[in-house]
Amino acid sequence: MNVFLMIRRKKLTIFTDAKDKTTVLELKKMIEVVLKVPPSNQQLFKENQIMEDVKTLQDYGLTSNSAKNQCPGSVGLAFRLDNGDFEPLEITPFSSPPDLPDVMKTDTNGQEQSS
Repeated sequence: MNVFLMIRRKKLTIFTDAKDKTTVLELKKMIEVVLKVPPSNQQLFKENQIMEDVKTLQDYGLTSNSAKNQCPGSVGLAFRLDNGDFEPLEITPFSSPPDLPDVMKTDTNGQEQSS
C-alpha cells in the first residue's frame, strides 16, 4: 500500500510516496535523487527518534492508514556536517495565516458582527 510522506528539514519540504515495506535506506536513496546528498550523509527522524536504515516505514507506524495523501506522515531530515557529526534536527514551522479582519469575523451565534 502507498504511504505518503512529507520530509522536512529547516524550510525545505519534500512530498513523496513509497510502500509501507520500503526500508529507511531505500527512502534515503529517493531523497538522494532529489537533493544529491548520499544516504550515508542523511539522518531521518520519526517523532525525534533516529530511524534505522534496515527498518521499514511500517516499523515506524507509517502505513497507508496513518500517512495518506491528504495528511502525509512527517519525517525529519538532517545532514552530516563537515566534522562528521550530524546537524541537530531543525524544522521551521509553517507560517500561520493572518487574522481575519473584524468585518469578516462572526460572533458566537454564527452571525456576522455588525459595526
